[in-house]
Amino acid sequence: MKRRWFLASTAAVACLTVGLTSACGGGSSTGGSGGQTLVMATSADYPPYEFVETSGGTEEIVGFDIDIARHIATELGYELEITNMDFNGLIPALQAGRADFVMAGMTPTEERKQNVDFSEIYFEARNMLVFPADQAITGPQDLAGKTLGVQLGSIQEGLGNDLVAEVPNLTLAPLNRINEIVQELRSGRIDAAIMENTVADGFLANNPDLRAVEIEDQEAAGSAIAFPKDSERVEDFNRVLAEMKSSGLMEELVLKWFGDRES
Repeated sequence: MKRRWFLASTAAVACLTVGLTSACGGGSSTGGSGGQTLVMATSADYPPYEFVETSGGTEEIVGFDIDIARHIATELGYELEITNMDFNGLIPALQAGRADFVMAGMTPTEERKQNVDFSEIYFEARNMLVFPADQAITGPQDLAGKTLGVQLGSIQEGLGNDLVAEVPNLTLAPLNRINEIVQELRSGRIDAAIMENTVADGFLANNPDLRAVEIEDQEAAGSAIAFPKDSERVEDFNRVLAEMKSSGLMEELVLKWFGDRES
């Protein structure tokens, strides 16, 4: 299937309607089915996982994670409400009871597992160095004396901190949103950035003045759904994820949003 790539809107969007029932709200559901609502928190600046699509004068959060969340909610008998916020606010939102779950291409690191519970991993990707085409960068060893952009609170920020300890005079520049990182790259205010390959591909397609190389010797950046500690929903979500994989639906969504990754 042909790839579909979109840049996220730079406008601040608090809540947007997405598929099922979506509305602005501050608290999570009370549980159960039959008209009850699940609140999903996300950071809609991460195409193709989640991003703001504008067409016909409307704004809608769409993407790979959104399609998965919509299917799970339907299978479990819930309506779906989506709250959009900065990535570094997602886990605090779970801890404060403002959301039932988080989907944002989030990797279940050991540090995060201390604060939230995770589903099984539903997708794996790799991390890339993204940089202006006129930069002679072939890997982390070429970042000495440069400024590296990362998304605040992301696994890429952790990887950036590791590189700061290894690469001489490397400076880390944490930013809230991926599109901000791309703007900083194109303006020359940062020299390179770390992004997941599936996300980097979309920005590279829309910004031919950028290039990317894979960061070698790294673990895959697997994505999972995050829940408040001791959430009773983990088992149900895992069951539906397993059904999506066995039925072929998950692969259909991978092809829809990421294209044929082997081509």
